[in-house]
Amino acid sequence: MVGVFLYNLPIIPVFVDDAVAGIGLVLVSAVLCGPYVLRRRYPLWVLGVMLLAACVQLLLGAPLLAADAMLLFAVYNAATRYVWWVSLAGTVATVGWLLVAVIPHLGDDVVDVGQLGVLVVVTLWVWTWGTLVRIRREHVAGLRERAEQAERERETNARIAVAEERARIAREIHDIVSHSLSVVVLMSDGAAAKVGSEPERARSAMLHVRDTGRGALAEMRRMLGVLRENEPGSDAPQPGIAQLDALVAQSRTAGLPVELTVTGEPAVVSAGLGLTVYRLVQEALTNVRKHAGADLTAVTVRVDCRPDEVEVRVTDDGRGAGSDSVGASGHGLVGMRERVAAHDGTLSAGPRSGGGFEVVAVLPRDDGGV
Repeated sequence: MVGVFLYNLPIIPVFVDDAVAGIGLVLVSAVLCGPYVLRRRYPLWVLGVMLLAACVQLLLGAPLLAADAMLLFAVYNAATRYVWWVSLAGTVATVGWLLVAVIPHLGDDVVDVGQLGVLVVVTLWVWTWGTLVRIRREHVAGLRERAEQAERERETNARIAVAEERARIAREIHDIVSHSLSVVVLMSDGAAAKVGSEPERARSAMLHVRDTGRGALAEMRRMLGVLRENEPGSDAPQPGIAQLDALVAQSRTAGLPVELTVTGEPAVVSAGLGLTVYRLVQEALTNVRKHAGADLTAVTVRVDCRPDEVEVRVTDDGRGAGSDSVGASGHGLVGMRERVAAHDGTLSAGPRSGGGFEVVAVLPRDDGGV
């Protein structure tokens, strides 16, 4: 910019002999060069001021000056910052000024027709170049924005996955702890009641308490192990339908009159669905122990493995329980509903018409029924 202005000064006397006109052209040259420092903030304003100064230049008798080259830079700058039709308007105005400035002087030693054509082509090429630069910048900015959006989505999905995993682990731990502790409490009460009159039965009950506690600790380690990389036992298999016999046997030992019936082909049920079935039965039996009362005489657990779904039904003939006592303020039924919803299944739980309580879950097969 400064170089163009200084280069322009010796050319001014070629066009004017009047000192006043010469000073005017120096000022015009300064206006053609000076505003360019504001090109980033006011691109169109800078181009407009330069065109106005160029028009004053014509009135002072100078068709072309070296400082007029700054118009090309202004055209390029506007093209890089505005949509094509806005910058094209400034370019057309610049070409129009060029034609007005040169055509009347074609017979003089200023420029010939060929040079005028080159100047017009150069002006249009500068605008095209600036437009392509703007398009590329917008494309790169769009790619960067999409990459940032994808990164935000990945972070959001990661947070959601972490929250879901924490909720899953919380449900698992709740089921393990609530079931095992209820068994331990019942058997400990029985052992305390029989320790004087039937020490052998008390001793057997305490051994069952020990085994139940060890099993619960093992399951807790397995669940918490997924939070630590390479934790021993973290890859241990989760319980499924095949382990329901042991679960029911444990409940019988604790004094619960449970009968288990499994129909269909449980061996082909997926591991995730089998774990859900196991936890549903576990939580239902825990609720029976907590709420069925002393009048309980029978508990029935039925698992039907059908080609397209698995139905889990747990019924008892105890006193029953309303929603105020079963999972309303805790995590029992809430956790069961979350497990069933995770498999797009349905869950119903409530008092039976003939007395007692019933839990029924229907889970679609997630293995396509194979």
